[in-house]
Amino acid sequence: MGRQIGEVILDLKNISLSFGGVKALSDISFDVREHEIRAIIGPNGAGKSSMLNVINGVYRPQQGEIVLRGEHFANMTPARAARAGIARTFQNLALFKGMTVLDNIMAGRNLQMRANLFQQAIWFGPARREELAHRAKVEEIIDFLEIQHIRKVPVGRLPYGLQKRVDLGRALAMEPQILLLDEPMAGMNVEEKQDMCRFILDINDQFGTTIVLIEHDMGVVMDISDRVVVLDYGRKIGDGAPDEVRANPDVIRAYLGTSN
Repeated sequence: MGRQIGEVILDLKNISLSFGGVKALSDISFDVREHEIRAIIGPNGAGKSSMLNVINGVYRPQQGEIVLRGEHFANMTPARAARAGIARTFQNLALFKGMTVLDNIMAGRNLQMRANLFQQAIWFGPARREELAHRAKVEEIIDFLEIQHIRKVPVGRLPYGLQKRVDLGRALAMEPQILLLDEPMAGMNVEEKQDMCRFILDINDQFGTTIVLIEHDMGVVMDISDRVVVLDYGRKIGDGAPDEVRANPDVIRAYLGTSN
């Protein structure tokens, strides 16, 4: 389908978050445009994961608000975020290790299942049609992520790189409009990183999904992102196109090392 970056769909305004007097985020504002790949970077402890947790309602900021498609939220909740089409993957895999790849990705479809419990229990009519439609969608994701050969394998038996791919599949099963990726390439070798980069670009391009990602690999960030926001000790120190951020003296000092 090809993508065209659109208007701002997610706007974070003056977000401040503290835990028992420790400021995790201080007065941070940035926005995300439809269909873009928006990276959040910064050294360890900069507040990147906290920011994702604010976006999907796991943490409630003490100050600031989230504007999602023009709707203002002082308090986002995980359920509200999911209904609004926000899905995320996790830095520490939260997969069901004893379940197969197929069943893990099916679990991501639960939000989409609308037939009532009684219908599901006796599995007729709408529930049966719905189940088949969900299975078809899950099979499509399995094909897309090139994991057909492991679809019946318990996730706990898979190498780490493939587990990360299943985690991505489960988030995709929600058919999100905004996908939050928390270090999708951490712990991967070069080949696995290249695969993951390709999947992220394809998700963005073919599905038109807006992506917000945290990533430590600067080469990856600069290659695949449209815009980059830089955090350091919970403050925003840079925001713009990859080349602007790369040339920003504050960012170089905080993060990239003076060799750049």
